[in-house]
Amino acid sequence: MNPKVTCLQIDLAFGEPKANAETVKKEIEKIVKTEKSDVIVLPELWTTGYDLTRLDEIADHDGNKTKTLISSLAKAHKVNIVAGSIAKKTKSGVTNTMYIFDRDGALVHEYSKLHLFKLMDEHLYLNAGSEKGLFALDGIQSAGVICYDIRFPEWIRAHTTVGAEVLYVVAEWPLPRVNHWRSMLISRAIENQCYIVACNRSGRDPKNEFAGHSMIIDPWGEILAEAGTEPASLTTMLEMGKVKEIRKQIPIFEDRLPHFYS
Repeated sequence: MNPKVTCLQIDLAFGEPKANAETVKKEIEKIVKTEKSDVIVLPELWTTGYDLTRLDEIADHDGNKTKTLISSLAKAHKVNIVAGSIAKKTKSGVTNTMYIFDRDGALVHEYSKLHLFKLMDEHLYLNAGSEKGLFALDGIQSAGVICYDIRFPEWIRAHTTVGAEVLYVVAEWPLPRVNHWRSMLISRAIENQCYIVACNRSGRDPKNEFAGHSMIIDPWGEILAEAGTEPASLTTMLEMGKVKEIRKQIPIFEDRLPHFYS
């Protein structure tokens, strides 16, 4: 299967989960009518934005509201949804958690952000995850990571060495470091010979301006689609045969010597 994927690069209402849920519902319903995508991808922390100081008040308890909403949308429209990430509140604290739902509305996997970004005080308000972001959609081995994770190539490689062919990246990446965002995503595609589907947010909050520039990149590192800084939807077909073709042409996974790397 060659899936058609769409990134929803949206602006977010700071600290307003209800308003953001309405935006996401409206945008997904618009996309399924116009694009007929196989996978829809949302940005990081799309329910709350970076309103970290109020997470005890506004985080989603066990992700229940988010799971109900996204499951119903996935099932109603028969579309897979990589539901960005949200602030998930549990008894032990709050995590930055990604949910993946299949066409039947079933929860396929959840991944909580491993690397917390201290420059934006994430470590003060969030608990880090501890599990990989591996999952499959329509039989395609995939993985999901969140924003700062892309600065750790060894973490990305931990997913592609066990078969991931599409890497979904969700983010609230700031505008001042947009060149890092673009360069690292292209590098992660080339060095892992995989597709990168990266969905960033656009807009501002009280402290930050966000970069947008959601991107879809092929296993050669060629940019198939890229948004600007404004809200946008980005849709492209992934030719999955290209992953195996490129991995066979330059067999980096076979040629790795991991016993030298530690």
